[in-house]
Amino acid sequence: MKKFFVLFLAVLLIVSTAFTAGAQGKRFAATYMTLNNPFFGVMDDAIRKAVEANGDTLVTLDPALDPVKQISQIEDIVAQGVDAIFLNPVDWQAVAPGLMAAKEAGIPIINVDAAVYDEDLVACIVASDNLAAGLVCAEDMLKRLPKGGKAVILGHPTTKTGIDRIANFKATIEKHPEFQIVAEDSSEGQLEIAMPKMENIIQAHPDMNVVMCVNDPTARGVIQALKAANMKGVLIYGVDGSPDAKKAIKEGDMTGTAAQSPINIGKIGVEMAYKILAGEKVEKHIPVPVQLITIENVDSFGVDGWQ
Repeated sequence: MKKFFVLFLAVLLIVSTAFTAGAQGKRFAATYMTLNNPFFGVMDDAIRKAVEANGDTLVTLDPALDPVKQISQIEDIVAQGVDAIFLNPVDWQAVAPGLMAAKEAGIPIINVDAAVYDEDLVACIVASDNLAAGLVCAEDMLKRLPKGGKAVILGHPTTKTGIDRIANFKATIEKHPEFQIVAEDSSEGQLEIAMPKMENIIQAHPDMNVVMCVNDPTARGVIQALKAANMKGVLIYGVDGSPDAKKAIKEGDMTGTAAQSPINIGKIGVEMAYKILAGEKVEKHIPVPVQLITIENVDSFGVDGWQ
């Protein structure tokens, strides 16, 4: 009986220790501008797999493009005492109160995909080279339209990604007087917003022949609007490298997309988070390269998945 009791205590101690170790695992939270965009779903999957591979947990939140809601989400997860936060801001400036709440609580923020304005309030920024994304689209356009053209821009000016992509596209056009920007609006990166705005632009500028889109969902909205108007021969550029965009390129509905890698952004973000929590120093800016996908190279990327 005594041996059984000692054995029972030993088993109880092992189970208790294992439970305590599990309970002490690191807890992460992630909030993206919207999960309506598959790009962020893929990134979140990559982050989740990397976190759970270490025996830790991730809670994902969706502010649905509402900056006030995102700030509230950040404040709530800060109050819960998470170890670190992965953040993709709805509004790169307005998110500041949430950043300050995390900073005061000593919770590091790993800023993924789209940078914040107050960089001192985040531990590091893992993002695509968005200036390059705008540049490669513009350079391809110049090759395909040597005589010039009339361009439309559908951006997302409350995000640093949108600002950088469009700024470098416009800067390139400004060096070529044979090109003219005839219309510019915000799609907020959403198909359902881009489509009606493009329909209005078509009515006002039926002779336009280039559309630069802040991302691939915007480009899909543009494609639908152009098809409804039975307009052909318009160059359409996006950014993401999504499976839908690659299929559209393959089918001749889209000209190019500056391919990002949400998988690599997520993996690198997690790697940086663990280094930061271990007290290691990391670079503030960690750029992830982009590559233009067009009809000439789409087969080498495949159309069924992300990079």
